[in-house]
Amino acid sequence: GATRRRAGAPGQACYSRRMVRIPSRRAIVDRAALNAAVAAALAGAPSPSACRGALLALFKDALRRGEAEIRRRFEAGAARGEETVRARSFLLDQTIRAVYDLAADRVYPAANPTAAERICLAAVGGYGRGELAPHSDVDLLFLLPWKLGPRAEQVIEYVLYMLWDLGLKVGQAARPVEECLRRARTDQTICTAILEARYVWGERALFDELRARFRDQAAAGSERGFVEAKLAERDRRHRRMGDSRYVLEPNVKDGKGGLRDLHTLFWIARFLFRAGDSAELVRRGVLTAGEAARFDKAQRFLWTVRCHLHYLAGRGEDRLTFDLQAGIGARLGYRDRAGARGVERFMKHYYLTAKGVGDLTGIFCAALEVEHARRPRFALPRLGFPRKAPDGFVVEAGRLALAKGRKFRDRPLDLVRLFHAAQDGELDVHPRPLRAVTRNLRLVDGLRGDPEANRLFLEMLTSPKDPETALRRLNEAGVFGRFIPDFGRIVAQMQHDMYHVYTVDEHSIRAVGVLRGIEAGDFAEEMPVATRVAPTVQSRRALLMAVLLHDIAKGRGGDHSTIGAGVAERLCPRLGLTAEETETVSWLVRHHLAMSNTAFRRDLSDPQTIAGFVETVRSPERLKLLLLLTAADIRAVGPGVWTAWKAALLRDLYRAAEEVLTGGLAAEDGEARIARARGALRAALADWPEAEVEAQLERGAPGWWLSCPPDAHLRHARLMRRAREEGAKLLVDCRVDRYRGVTEIVVHTADHPGLFAQIAGALAVSGANIVDARIFTMTDGAALDTFWVEDAAGGPIERPDRLDRISATIARMLAGEAAPRRALAGLRSRAQAGRGRVFDAAPRVIVDNAASRTHTVIEVNGRDRPGLLYALTRALAGQNVQVASARIATYGESAADVFYVKDVFGLKIDKEARLRQIRAALLEALAPAPAPQPAGAPARLRLAAAS
Repeated sequence: GATRRRAGAPGQACYSRRMVRIPSRRAIVDRAALNAAVAAALAGAPSPSACRGALLALFKDALRRGEAEIRRRFEAGAARGEETVRARSFLLDQTIRAVYDLAADRVYPAANPTAAERICLAAVGGYGRGELAPHSDVDLLFLLPWKLGPRAEQVIEYVLYMLWDLGLKVGQAARPVEECLRRARTDQTICTAILEARYVWGERALFDELRARFRDQAAAGSERGFVEAKLAERDRRHRRMGDSRYVLEPNVKDGKGGLRDLHTLFWIARFLFRAGDSAELVRRGVLTAGEAARFDKAQRFLWTVRCHLHYLAGRGEDRLTFDLQAGIGARLGYRDRAGARGVERFMKHYYLTAKGVGDLTGIFCAALEVEHARRPRFALPRLGFPRKAPDGFVVEAGRLALAKGRKFRDRPLDLVRLFHAAQDGELDVHPRPLRAVTRNLRLVDGLRGDPEANRLFLEMLTSPKDPETALRRLNEAGVFGRFIPDFGRIVAQMQHDMYHVYTVDEHSIRAVGVLRGIEAGDFAEEMPVATRVAPTVQSRRALLMAVLLHDIAKGRGGDHSTIGAGVAERLCPRLGLTAEETETVSWLVRHHLAMSNTAFRRDLSDPQTIAGFVETVRSPERLKLLLLLTAADIRAVGPGVWTAWKAALLRDLYRAAEEVLTGGLAAEDGEARIARARGALRAALADWPEAEVEAQLERGAPGWWLSCPPDAHLRHARLMRRAREEGAKLLVDCRVDRYRGVTEIVVHTADHPGLFAQIAGALAVSGANIVDARIFTMTDGAALDTFWVEDAAGGPIERPDRLDRISATIARMLAGEAAPRRALAGLRSRAQAGRGRVFDAAPRVIVDNAASRTHTVIEVNGRDRPGLLYALTRALAGQNVQVASARIATYGESAADVFYVKDVFGLKIDKEARLRQIRAALLEALAPAPAPQPAGAPARLRLAAAS
């Protein structure tokens, strides 16, 4: 009847400050024309059921054309996200109304329907808000006056089956008004659904009754419970999504700082203030006009991103996955610039938007929580003394607030004192002054030259009382980036790769927290040397400042270490550091990658490696500082990045450098070290016959003596003895190295060309990730190759059955019973199908003839893949290059493999023509689908690694 002809307002944004106009609605769908087409189809049919297929085709065609027009406008730039989600709500409104009219008036007509037979269609969820993304579900509430009757059941069933057949994902409920109210009183989900319900079609009086009674019977008196439930729901959702807005692949809808945070704010505002849009919140003084504008801007951006997500993915995808980020960034016009790729600029905008949403919703919701919290009728007396707040502040409900009448504009220094006092008193900050901080951020600019403000900041950074939380509060409130503009440039700065988990600002703050944890002994098991060293450093203030600033110049183009050192030289004096401390900070920032690059990419048994590193460090104090900075930096990158293998490499480098700097054993020449190693092995083999001991000592090549520790010499000697006694052509020995958190695999066999590449291929086929390798050819011609491997999770391979399979695979590969290339092809194709395929790692080959006295060092950078080491060593074999050792490192999707090599005569390779050939071969091996080598191509000629 006439009551259902009164349409709702599908084109109005529920939370926007203005009406969102949908241009040319008739071009999207013309319901009058659709109804006329339905009438024409029915006219020649004996019954509606006889022409259901034709009717369905009419609706499908209207829906398809409407969806296509909405998408055309969006992708052509004629409509933004907000217009798109409103337009799709309009399209579904008109379609559902036409389907309902068909069901109620034509299929199951009632000349004079009773009150019990009347139905109201209401939209709930995102559809109720008028926000229907391209692949979002359509949530409907069929409102009934009483229990479901036969005719109402038939109408509802017809409508639902028609919508399902149209391909729509429909969520539905059919309830009487009384049941809706009863459930709303006990179920916050249903309460929220009714709160944002919107009339679509049918008996309008039912909808009006529900809204009127909901306010009086369900909402009144339950404000505190509703606020608490929504805040708890928000916190659970944040934890489920990683509890950070800086996760690699954020969820635009449910992630921290996403659309759902906006919904939470307005659910609470609507429940408490009956506010239908942000303009009403401004009128009521809940938000300022500037805050409302920020929310509207954020909402429009997030809507646009979500629509692009749905269209690009072809489904209801709400995660900004790696493979979609670049495409969306390009669609939104983010182009590459000096120092920043387009996708990184887009993601920075996203994170800044999420940060703004998170900050404002957090402050708003916390303020409401405090404002509407019910005071207890009585409270037990507190034991002990109440905490005393500093001058100008008070403690309210355990949170620090400004004293009554105190304003930031009168005392701008309080913008820093507030956070300093909260840290010193180990208190949270009350939401009321936090809101005032965000409204007075411009005052921070005048504090940069204030000595007292700079002193307070430095004290927060160097305080033993949780500097990470203090700095994060400063950052979340926006004070940090205004007080130190260089830091403001890295806020929300994201690096588009699979290695860095957090934005640069979040990583830097986390690194400060890690360093404080090292000082407190929290990482004694993971970082024993760093924990021991931390209390002995003389330059703690400089160290903390260096940790905070080590990535301060990320995203500017050029070498961020060098640029960052310059930033430190300018900033540190302002913050109150001495000239000596400033010079130390600048040095640490400039060289903050020196220790990790040396430990992870160089052969630590090569004296030249240690000598070069010591030349950079020069003092024991700087060595300590660099170790602590490196450990904090790596540990703060993300979960699982710090491994026992990396920890062991850093410990080994630290100890070797420390010995040289203090005049210890590492300063010995090679002959003295060999003599000492031989003496140690002779003593360990005291139970062997003298002749056998002498023979074993003669088998050792110089490189073996210099590169392996005494316990390895003993194990290898026993393995070689066992091979002789058993007459074994091949022995594979596996053991778990707890110190390094890896599995050590030693292969003893007769040396032959291409052996290293074959073993590398076998390990790749077995799913073992190689992190280090050393190759020795003993004086009797036997090969003794050692590989250190991890499993996919970055830990040692321990299961005996898996170790047996690895040994068997090595044996099959060396016997020619299996081809590594064929087995690796399937692994490579599966790996390339993952999300990591969107990342590019520019192939690069670097040759360094100064890093080692005896070997040419070749560093190969490119995209990681299964069997990459096999491809690279096979390419080196094809160039008749012998590999003495390999250091393997991966950073997300990128690989950085370093080889210590010699030519066929056992000499360093220094002829440019030969180096060009080697570079070309390695670059070809780095290609995603390497071309097969010609039949008969020579494999690597293996000579003694230490000859």
